[in-house]
Amino acid sequence: MSRVRAAVVGGGIIGVAVARELTRRLDNADVTVFEKEIELGGHQTGHNSGVVHAGLYYEPGSLKARLCRRGVDLLRQFAAEKNLGYEECGKVVVAHNARELDRLKAIHARAIANGVPDVRMIGADDLAVVEPHARGLAALHSPRTAIVDYRAITNALAQDVRAAGGNILLGLAVTGVEDRGREVRIRSSSGTEAFDVVITCAGLQSDRLAYAAGDPADPRIVPFFGDYFLLRTEKRSLVKGLIYPVPDPRYPFLGVHLTKRIDGAILVGPNAFLAGGREAYRRTQMSPADLRAVLGFPGFWRFAAGNLPAAVREARTVMNTRAFVREAQKYVPDILPGDVTRGPRGIRAQAMTSDGSLVDDFVITGTSRVLHVRNAPSPGATSSMAIAEHIVAEATGRARLS
Repeated sequence: MSRVRAAVVGGGIIGVAVARELTRRLDNADVTVFEKEIELGGHQTGHNSGVVHAGLYYEPGSLKARLCRRGVDLLRQFAAEKNLGYEECGKVVVAHNARELDRLKAIHARAIANGVPDVRMIGADDLAVVEPHARGLAALHSPRTAIVDYRAITNALAQDVRAAGGNILLGLAVTGVEDRGREVRIRSSSGTEAFDVVITCAGLQSDRLAYAAGDPADPRIVPFFGDYFLLRTEKRSLVKGLIYPVPDPRYPFLGVHLTKRIDGAILVGPNAFLAGGREAYRRTQMSPADLRAVLGFPGFWRFAAGNLPAAVREARTVMNTRAFVREAQKYVPDILPGDVTRGPRGIRAQAMTSDGSLVDDFVITGTSRVLHVRNAPSPGATSSMAIAEHIVAEATGRARLS
């Protein structure tokens, strides 16, 4: 049997999980991963909060819900096999009024339908037991929601790829993907190589790579940064696990919440505001080309026009630490502005259509030999190994490789 030449573009957790799945599904595969950075997981994978989402919010029966629940099981098993940290610290989604309580009951019904284990509604007294410093009318408690280090998971996945004979090329930027029908040619900074099947998982650059390969321009990536603060070490006892607000359908983003990290640190945040560039992690960093692309995109202006109240709210938290902390105080009143220090910044690859709509589900496009992961929003990291199963099955079926 001839060897199958397979390539994955992108060394985040989804890309590396896809590469690992290719080595597991195809005994005759030569797998190569292209990553433009000098380390794996350097972008969204390495800048998220580390939450393993249980599947509370998603439409029952949807691809997102199914991949999340499958992904949790695979991730938990993998962490145990590799002796990596996996802590079921639990999560409460806190309601403060009757309107939020109605939405919370609907989330509870979805969670039950999705098979989230041990999830239950609790009152204020039980909330005080689960999270002694949290305040609210009622809460949804998901005790099995967990936390991990996704960069450590990614590196462990990469070890499996290499052990199976795969090749991971770091510091090698892909500049083009061309489907020639019988083969796919990848252009990179080291030249051109031919493959039988190519899967792109390029995250913040996914739309550009797909468009250059012949895909439609939409959906486009609009980068939104999210700043976190960290509770000072002596204040970590104020939060035991994860404390989240009830999602508000009037706003496109969740808002400030409190998250325990696998190293014991407590994150406060994030906010969400237009980033100065797709990879602008420093607060003074800016990419004129990226900003021109956003400001020249009609979809962004349609989105902005429909979300002015949210933009005002988020702008306050960007400019004023006290305003940021006030959002957290709605859930844990004992947190004071002096209790936090500046933390990390992440950038969300938000897919957006020309009518200004945010794309909230997975988007996978391409041809028989090229698949593009155009959008993998939260719970993308949680679902990474399940997404890999789904994508590799699709790719090998289209290319008739299995």
